Amino acid sequence: MERRLSTEWLAGLLAGTLLLAGCSAGSDGTRHARSDRAAPAPDRGAPKRTAPDRAAPAPGLSTFALDVDTASYGYARRTLAEGRLPEPTGVRPEEFVNSFKPDYPRPGDNGFSVTLDGARSDAAGWSLVRVGLATRASDVERPPAALTFVVDVSGSMDEPGRLDLVKDALGLLVGRLRDDDSIALVTFSAEARTELPMTRVGGARERIRELVGSLGTSAATNVEAGVRTGYDVAVEGHRKGATNRVVLLSDALANTGDTDADGILERIDEERREYGITLFGVGVGSEYGDAFMERLADKGDGSTTYVSTREQARKVFVDQLPGHIELRARDAKAQVAFDPKTVESFRLVGYHDREVADEDFRDDRVDGGEIGAGHTVTALYAVRLRPGKSGRVATATVRWLDPVTRASHERSGSVASAALAAPLWGAGHDSLQLTAIAAYFADRLRGERLPGAPALSLLASRAEALATRARSASVQELAQAIRQADSLGGGSRGSDPYAD
Repeated sequence: MERRLSTEWLAGLLAGTLLLAGCSAGSDGTRHARSDRAAPAPDRGAPKRTAPDRAAPAPGLSTFALDVDTASYGYARRTLAEGRLPEPTGVRPEEFVNSFKPDYPRPGDNGFSVTLDGARSDAAGWSLVRVGLATRASDVERPPAALTFVVDVSGSMDEPGRLDLVKDALGLLVGRLRDDDSIALVTFSAEARTELPMTRVGGARERIRELVGSLGTSAATNVEAGVRTGYDVAVEGHRKGATNRVVLLSDALANTGDTDADGILERIDEERREYGITLFGVGVGSEYGDAFMERLADKGDGSTTYVSTREQARKVFVDQLPGHIELRARDAKAQVAFDPKTVESFRLVGYHDREVADEDFRDDRVDGGEIGAGHTVTALYAVRLRPGKSGRVATATVRWLDPVTRASHERSGSVASAALAAPLWGAGHDSLQLTAIAAYFADRLRGERLPGAPALSLLASRAEALATRARSASVQELAQAIRQADSLGGGSRGSDPYAD
């Protein structure tokens, strides 16, 4: 959504709202800005509530809950590979962007680094501004985990690439968990069944593997029964001082019980607040209830991903396991303030379902996102600069709660117009180019078009060149998906609302 900045912006509000940080130069010559100190703020013990619908936006402010979901991108790739364009409403640009992990500086503590950079786009007067947030990687000795796996064994999971993939993934996971971790296993079809109560992994690995290997499919899909039973088991086996998480593995095609996500959300919210149990959703299948799974995970203060191959399952359950288990931040939000002296208008790419009212940024009762160890979060803005003006363009502040103490902290960074002078497609901007390619691609699939967005054919060529330079298989997969979308007519979606 594009926003026009008022010339009568309340500068006093920003002075009290944002903590400014100094600038530094990155190795590619792009100016970065970040703060090296976290500012604690009083903890608020009031119960959580959902952010209200947005009223008219405050001039120059953009506020959203952090998100590390990637399911939308994974499912879109599978859909395109099968010769279909994804539904525009199921394309979430932030999940395309966050499927790639830029090498942002990492903080030395358990907070965030905040890095801002940007470049000039191909549209006259328009630039891109990237806000990058990162947490420190996992400690050698992370807290123990208490994981309740809720596995869909309904008839729809019998298709190759569904239950068989889930069983492979769980088998991989069992081999990587520590002896002091705990696992519970719940299955569901028409009804839910507890296959294994919360059990320490040490001494039970073979038993767990045998249970996983014996899983078979039957009957209907009662996601409600599975989730409710899963949370019952997680509460019963709750471990103080451990990371307590429910992991839902399903195609999310509910067809019996309560088939509307709203009917399940209240229970998830209650257990999240009282016991700190978060939900991680893993989607599978050529037909997948993406929006249903995303809503469950958002309400459960968790995240979603999508897997369709054994390689992807290994990446999620082995390579990324520490980040899924060890939390660095709860209820994390970001607020970006654009300076009206230099910025005429701006548009945040994606985060349509993650917007937070600007005045709720410091209200710790309002839900944010849960961020794990070693995670990165990227937000990209299209920004129209005022002709002939220079100076500070934007300041970004991230606010989060410590996952143990619930104390609130903030950290900020800023970027100036000089950092946006170089062209996007010039040398030294590979990381920003990858972010832009993912955003441009997703925006086009939604039927929208960012200013300066190349045609899909050119975008694919840029992605292929980048993949060659980086020797990256994942970027090559992105290029292939763009080619597939172009051949299916995805480039004809939408028109350029920013054309002069």
